[in-house]
Amino acid sequence: MNTSIVIALPKIEDAKKIRTVLNRYGFTVAAVCNSGANALASISELDGGVLLCGYHLQDMYYRDLLDYMPDYFEMLLMASRGVISEAPTSVLCVGMPLKVGDLVNTVSMMLSQIERRWKKDKKKPKQRSWKEQNYISNAKMLLMERNHLSEDDAYRYIQKCSMDSGTNMVETAQMVLMLLYDSV
Repeated sequence: MNTSIVIALPKIEDAKKIRTVLNRYGFTVAAVCNSGANALASISELDGGVLLCGYHLQDMYYRDLLDYMPDYFEMLLMASRGVISEAPTSVLCVGMPLKVGDLVNTVSMMLSQIERRWKKDKKKPKQRSWKEQNYISNAKMLLMERNHLSEDDAYRYIQKCSMDSGTNMVETAQMVLMLLYDSV
């Protein structure tokens, strides 16, 4: 996953200045815009990342933008203390006037959290389809019936054969089914 930064502020000059600061600290900014619509268009083309935005853009408030934002992007609101106190807990905030150290550290933290979450989600095994699950269940049933194994033992047998042969469990279950049906 390639995490990106999008900056959306009402004054494009301010957004460009923040881009320059972030570039100086090694961050790559994917897009700079002054409207929520442009920000959403930019976000839709990216894998994930952080949207730095102000309280009010040309066409919408940050809460409207938050409603339309996809799950794979997080918002960093740059606003006054009064606005920050009313912001939802899902939005990280940096107070104005902006301190460069706070901005850089917050962006860095957010990007590393997104990367960690993405790696964690990637490690989760994908759900098997009904058809794949059916192959495994049928192979277990045959092993239980023919070899008088318990369900757990039949599952472990398929799992062990899968690991020994370097194939996934569905392919191993298909091989078990073919071998047992061919022997009939």
